[in-house]
Amino acid sequence: MRFRPCIDIHNGKVKQIVGSSLRDEGDVAEENFISERGAASFAAQFRDDGLSGGHVVVLNQMYSPHYAASRAQALEALREFPGGFQYGGGVTADNAPYWLNAGASHVIVTSYVFRDGRISYEHLRKLENAVGKKRIVLDLSCAKRDDSDVYYIMTDRWQKYADTPLNAELMERLSSHCAEFLIHAIANEGRGEGIDEELVSMFSEFCNCPITYAGGVRNLGDLEELYAIGDGRVDFTVGSGLDLYGGSFSYKEILEFSAEH
Repeated sequence: MRFRPCIDIHNGKVKQIVGSSLRDEGDVAEENFISERGAASFAAQFRDDGLSGGHVVVLNQMYSPHYAASRAQALEALREFPGGFQYGGGVTADNAPYWLNAGASHVIVTSYVFRDGRISYEHLRKLENAVGKKRIVLDLSCAKRDDSDVYYIMTDRWQKYADTPLNAELMERLSSHCAEFLIHAIANEGRGEGIDEELVSMFSEFCNCPITYAGGVRNLGDLEELYAIGDGRVDFTVGSGLDLYGGSFSYKEILEFSAEH
């Protein structure tokens, strides 16, 4: 069970936001934290602490007037820790090689594959042909539909449910095209209210490839629960809850926990 640090970039700043509040029009979001430190500063810290496999993510769309500034921050982070981060944000089959050449170990893919309420296997195959499955991380943003007990992948900036329920069969199919999964629990993301135990349990039963969980981790109790439910096989990231990003969960405690588990 590894700690995978994240560096989220929005409007040229390292931020933590409530993911479901993100809107492309006007580049607005409900902000939990805005850092005065640049992305490269965090990258150097994570590098020095030996925390590879984390995520650098640009939250602006490419047509945003803030995209250039956010992209520059991402590139600085990748240069600071070559091969230490996966990159996400507007990744397509056309630009994925660029981000790998810029220093990313993998590309994280969301809207290029999960869009318009469906899963585009055509785009997924194009991406696989461009960079190979060993360099692809699929970002699955998960939520229950209409107060049901069934999880779906959310598309279009978490605004639309995919047309296929999330189950072992779908995970098996997707895993044949990627190296890892990054799982976002939408109901918990950015709220610091604890993890989604049911979602973790579901994914822990499917471990054909590495899985990183994101959403609501706030203290050691949550990590102990995540470790127990996931049988130590599910990695984690901490965003708004981390003291580096304005939260109360000690970065030092997380490093100690990870070393012991």
